[in-house]
Amino acid sequence: MARMIIRHTVRDYAVWRPGFDAHDPIRRAAGLTQGEVFRKAEDPNDLVITLQVADLEKARAFCASDDLREVMQRLGVLGPPQIDFIA
Repeated sequence: MARMIIRHTVRDYAVWRPGFDAHDPIRRAAGLTQGEVFRKAEDPNDLVITLQVADLEKARAFCASDDLREVMQRLGVLGPPQIDFIA
């Protein structure tokens, strides 16, 4: 099974985290589970997120969705995320 690794910076982690957690049902519908969030020690707003990927095609569609783009903008994600898939 693959994993998705996302790296991005947020304006304020305390604002971003509840929104990320609330978006879990949408991620699950895209086959993305077992999310883990890591914060850079030097900058707690610089994040790395890993997710288990059940269906690579669904995961890629999720990444390109308007819903995700709107949620990231609303939650204060700065700039485009770096997204990689690993097996």
